[in-house]
Amino acid sequence: MSNNNSSASGSSLGNRIKNMTDTNLLLMITIIIFFLMYLGAMIFLQGGFLRWQTFFNILNNNASLIILSCGLSLVMITGSIDISVGGITALISMCCAVYLDYKGGNVAVSILIALAIGIAFGLFQGLLIAYLDIQPFIVTLAGMFFARGMTTIVNTKPFNVAHEGFVALKNTRINVPGLGFVNPKGIYVDAYVEIGVIVALIVVVVMFCLLRWTKLGREFYAVGGKNESALMLGINVKRTKFLAHLICGLLAGIGGYIYFLHAGNGSALNAAGMEMNAIASSIIGGTMLSGGVGNIGGTFFGVLSFSTIQNIVASVGLDEAWWTGITKAAMLCLFLLIQSIVMARKKK
Repeated sequence: MSNNNSSASGSSLGNRIKNMTDTNLLLMITIIIFFLMYLGAMIFLQGGFLRWQTFFNILNNNASLIILSCGLSLVMITGSIDISVGGITALISMCCAVYLDYKGGNVAVSILIALAIGIAFGLFQGLLIAYLDIQPFIVTLAGMFFARGMTTIVNTKPFNVAHEGFVALKNTRINVPGLGFVNPKGIYVDAYVEIGVIVALIVVVVMFCLLRWTKLGREFYAVGGKNESALMLGINVKRTKFLAHLICGLLAGIGGYIYFLHAGNGSALNAAGMEMNAIASSIIGGTMLSGGVGNIGGTFFGVLSFSTIQNIVASVGLDEAWWTGITKAAMLCLFLLIQSIVMARKKK
């Protein structure tokens, strides 16, 4: 009798997993793997992983990546791609740095400059991809080269921003009561997050709601699933793809300024490889390059997983650049394999 019950229970669990949508199943896998990694680090490595501030520092250091990854997830859900976001981030940081330090500018205006640059790229690239039907990889590759080139035209020498208002904003900390730690001098230090983390969390919530509960969000998934089916449903495919790239550009503007706020400098080398980290984080979070599958919650945990594995590698003494790259590659391949297994259940 117990064997029958056990068999029925196992069968029920298997059916529930099989009936889950690809998006939800991949989200669940990403969250489980992240918690297992972090829990393993707390148990076996201990040290800083036992402090809340270590987790908050992951958020502090990757707030801009979270925002950029949300934009990448959106365009990938529609079956597109955008590899220009790293170049846009570098251009924003340099333009804002020059404006604030060399022109004696205003912080509020510098934020508007960042948003304008991001929207301009999203608008132009979206028009070329959606309405002229040019391959998104080629368009955004050109966008990346253009942004990097413009960054060096604006200024070639890296420098730290000394603008008083910007420095005050950069150094603003939001304390998290009750989660601090006692430093080696015996002084209690409050745990904190930077302003960028709050902005990133707001972006995650807004994008999650957009994709989950709005008509436009459903249209993004439909277009990524199959253009022909979306057209039969009366969806304006070109407009939807255009809006995806426009929103991605807007998020690149926001993420670019958050990166600038965290780094505090202008440099042509800023955000090098960030577009690839954003794509990798989106894939780890369950967003599929083929389109139609993805979740912003998964993207958020994808960034956390991507960053946690780097911290673990550094903590065990393998902080050389090649070990970090090898670990990233292994993790990405693991999640691609998981995605292939998840998609294979449809054929059964």
